Amino acid sequence: MTLIEMHMRIECKCHGVSGSCELKTCWKAMPTFREIGEILKDKFDGATEVRVKEVSGRSELEPNKQYFKKPTEVDLVYVSSSPEYCDYDINSGSLGTHGRRCNKTSRGLEGCDLLCCNRGYTSYQESVQERCSCKFHWCCFVRCRTCTRDVTVHTCN
Repeated sequence: MTLIEMHMRIECKCHGVSGSCELKTCWKAMPTFREIGEILKDKFDGATEVRVKEVSGRSELEPNKQYFKKPTEVDLVYVSSSPEYCDYDINSGSLGTHGRRCNKTSRGLEGCDLLCCNRGYTSYQESVQERCSCKFHWCCFVRCRTCTRDVTVHTCN
């Protein structure tokens, strides 16, 4: 059974005069893309590294660490650790994070603390040109000014 099948739900709609439910139509509805994404993210965060073990002529997955429970059919597992993405590594295809822009205030994946791999980051000012004071002229074009503003940019060391 797939993840989508496991999270299908019944939706119904009533038909009738002024909202009465003389006839009810029901169907199975797939979960939203966001719901599936959240479920997969949870499974990814809880994924276990496993090895293949031969038992009575059958292959079974066994956790690499004894204190993890045996994975079920719906658990997400992996058989080898991810490469170190912080540093340049031609073998894994990783360009590393040196010089990458990061977000100083974010606690997410793009945040300087995580993205820069505890190497710190450098901050500098940069002038950015952008469209501003845009006005629609009848008919049919938009005229804008070009404004310059200074922004602080953070890049990984």
